[in-house]
Amino acid sequence: MLSYRHSFHAGNFADVLKHIVLIEILQHLGKKDKAFDYIDTHAGAGLYHLASVHAEKLQEYQDGIAKLTRSDWPELATYFAVIDAVNTTKALEYYPGSPFIALHCIRHQDRAWLYELHPDDAGLLLQNTQKVKRARVMREDGLKGLLSLLPPVSRRGLVLIDPSYEIKSDYDLVFQTVEKAYAKFPTGTYAIWYPVVERSRILRLEKQFINSGIKNIQRFELAITADSDERGMTSSGMIVINPPWQLIDTMNQLLPKLLNVLAVDASAFHKSEVLVAE
Repeated sequence: MLSYRHSFHAGNFADVLKHIVLIEILQHLGKKDKAFDYIDTHAGAGLYHLASVHAEKLQEYQDGIAKLTRSDWPELATYFAVIDAVNTTKALEYYPGSPFIALHCIRHQDRAWLYELHPDDAGLLLQNTQKVKRARVMREDGLKGLLSLLPPVSRRGLVLIDPSYEIKSDYDLVFQTVEKAYAKFPTGTYAIWYPVVERSRILRLEKQFINSGIKNIQRFELAITADSDERGMTSSGMIVINPPWQLIDTMNQLLPKLLNVLAVDASAFHKSEVLVAE
């Protein structure tokens, strides 16, 4: 259950998509002066050294963030600003995880609740964020902890849910947790990341959300090659409940451009769609 370490995959194409969507939502929430809460159910270590033994083993960042040249992406200025903030030189030595991205975007009145169950990563996360008073790190099951925080005192918030899905039951557990969370906090924004390893599992997850009664759901997916049961993760996506009004227009512009840079072959594709209308 605790074998997964995101340090093996940091900066890959799935991270690029996830973190672009994350930033778009955080920036939207920050447009109003009123505080909001950021809840990260699977926060990881927060910061990843791309020259570490873990990152170097698979070098997935080489087919992800390393393929993006900042001069070609003025629309991703904040994304690159976070990357710059964790690197002392222009070289890509460190990659920020979702906690660091969130802490870059939130303000003094906002709060971050960071859950991580893996003991090593929880320790690193605590070390990496110990000077940030706006952040609280909990070594707990984030899906269970989430429900205890809702609704947040601010009555505004973003919940990021991105487990490894190593256990096949995680797909159903994620849906069930979101369903309970939404019942407690229906005005919050929920961003659920998923990997496409077996398309049938995603089709089931998609159907669960469509039939849930939850309104205003969008989905954004980036596939670097065709679906395959033999090639590991070929695609990843974000299901967003109560998205910012401009998010789908932004992603409609970004996804074709990302596909052009990150695609492995001609069978690559992207999706940007409304699963359930408002």
